[in-house]
Amino acid sequence: MEVLLENEWIRTAAYYSVSLLALILFLTIFELVTSYHNWEEIKKGNIAVAMATGGKIFGVANIFRHSIEYTDSMLMMLAWGVLGFSLLMVSYFVFEFLTPGFKVDEEIQRDNRAVGLIALVLSVGLSYVIGASILAR
Repeated sequence: MEVLLENEWIRTAAYYSVSLLALILFLTIFELVTSYHNWEEIKKGNIAVAMATGGKIFGVANIFRHSIEYTDSMLMMLAWGVLGFSLLMVSYFVFEFLTPGFKVDEEIQRDNRAVGLIALVLSVGLSYVIGASILAR
């Protein structure tokens, strides 16, 4: 396997494929923890859900970008991606906890774009912090 990954084309396709599959898995997990159905709400035109979901996609992809750049193996890249996703998930629950005056999920489902925007910025911003913490080779 390592011999195959020495080829830049194959390595790029492999990292892309693994990252894409992980992103799909992580989005499925996010779908399970939210009280609404992301893709149904997006289909209905719910901008707040689209912003929150887009932030999650960008956040996970940004973490994988850093993990690909700063690790030597596919396994370590995936391990950092899982850790980064887990930290983004924790931040989602912290966001809910820190807003006792309203429920984040309910507001996003109601298309409260202010809450959707904050959710997007939190996911993106924290993905940079997580990415920066990934150890260099």
